[in-house]
Amino acid sequence: MSDQRPSRRKTHMAVDRPPFERIALILQGGGALGSYQAGVYQALAEANLHPDWVAGISIGAVNSALIAGNPPERRVERLREFWETVSVSPFGMPNFPFNDEFTRSVVNQIRSLGILLGGTPGFFQPRLPPPYFYPNGSPEALSYYDVAPLRATLERLVDFDLINDGRMGFSVGAVNVRTGNFVCFDNTNHQIGPEHVMASGSLPPGFPATEIEGEQYWDGGLVSNTPLQWVLDTSSRKDTLAFQVDLWSARGDFPRNLLESEARQKDIRFSSRTRMATDQFKKQQLLRRAIAKLLAKMPKDLLQTPEAEMLAAQADEKVYNVIQLIYRSKNYEGTSKDYQFSRRMMEEHWTSGYNDAVRTLRHPEVLQRPNGRDGFFTFDLGRDGRE
Repeated sequence: MSDQRPSRRKTHMAVDRPPFERIALILQGGGALGSYQAGVYQALAEANLHPDWVAGISIGAVNSALIAGNPPERRVERLREFWETVSVSPFGMPNFPFNDEFTRSVVNQIRSLGILLGGTPGFFQPRLPPPYFYPNGSPEALSYYDVAPLRATLERLVDFDLINDGRMGFSVGAVNVRTGNFVCFDNTNHQIGPEHVMASGSLPPGFPATEIEGEQYWDGGLVSNTPLQWVLDTSSRKDTLAFQVDLWSARGDFPRNLLESEARQKDIRFSSRTRMATDQFKKQQLLRRAIAKLLAKMPKDLLQTPEAEMLAAQADEKVYNVIQLIYRSKNYEGTSKDYQFSRRMMEEHWTSGYNDAVRTLRHPEVLQRPNGRDGFFTFDLGRDGRE
């Protein structure tokens, strides 16, 4: 099979810095689908759209660390190194050249079984003996896989001192196992290390909980599979151009069989209703801008009342562009697509992300400040771009 990766030659022009105070990159969880996000980032980097803030959940947290933990000129290289490492077959299975849907589906299921049995290099390996042989309460009794290889990979590929120097905002989400509360680890409030990234991807029962300062954390996707709301609703509001990269599509075709039905359920379950969250924030932002305009017309004596001061705390005239890039899987990927770490699928996902981002950036309105009264603009290639 020929190499499917995008050419290193730029396929689109770099752009001037868009008229926003902040560029945010928001990366959803989705396991093996995460190379789609790497492809999106490559296209953004080639267009000179380097984020000021990157936030992720699960595999999105890993990609976020690879971006924030490297200088701009090395980020794509590090993303490529990670994804090539984890897409090596544990049993040395070759890439088959078959292209028809049925054969691809069968091959993918076989490869997925191999990953379940043998793990993924540089990421996770099966526990031997299995967890049932360990005493209750031990970390080994709570997961099928050991993620020590991921820690070693992160320590090799990510400069955590660079993340913690604050030049780029960095946030990853996890869930406190004891309280069930979503927690955002941010480099403005935490000294970020490999454990924070791993906590965001500690999805049970595959992976063990990650301990941080005496508390145990699971995958943030158990509560919310995207940090979109955290980024948009942060107290330090700025004019924001946000690229929201989702790995699960809430919209899809009606399934034709049981396997497709299970895959469709998975898409719906993990899609996190990105569009619903965006619409909700849009309504909030419309209200905040209306408050700001109302306060500007109030006499000084009313502005000094407690009620007016409360409203002033919510007032906001900032503008937001939320650009949604959503991976839409193929039927042959099946229910195992989030742990199908084969090289061929990795390359397909990467190329899809790259191409989707390039096509999105061809729409000039994506990088322009919104002019409407709500100061809010959303774009989805599959809906607004009619791709």
